[in-house]
Amino acid sequence: MSKTADIKEDRLQVRLDAESMSMLQRAASYRHETVSQFVLATALEEAEKVIRENEIVTLSRPDWKIFYDALTNPPAPNPALRKAFAKYKRSAE
Repeated sequence: MSKTADIKEDRLQVRLDAESMSMLQRAASYRHETVSQFVLATALEEAEKVIRENEIVTLSRPDWKIFYDALTNPPAPNPALRKAFAKYKRSAE
């Protein structure tokens, strides 16, 4: 484990009712973890899941083929694209 992984500077505080705390304590005990370790590990797992769901695109085989073909054999620029590129080029100068 690296030294930077050991440095814990940020704190997260959560207010919860006694029943919720009891449930977290029970779950943490089954994993032989503290409540803090359990909550952090579980929250990070869920955060990774949410990030994957929102940042990673999964394509079906037919969609992947269409996407790949468009990347490797793009169509020739049409007049609207040429006009937009010329406008962009002028504004960048």
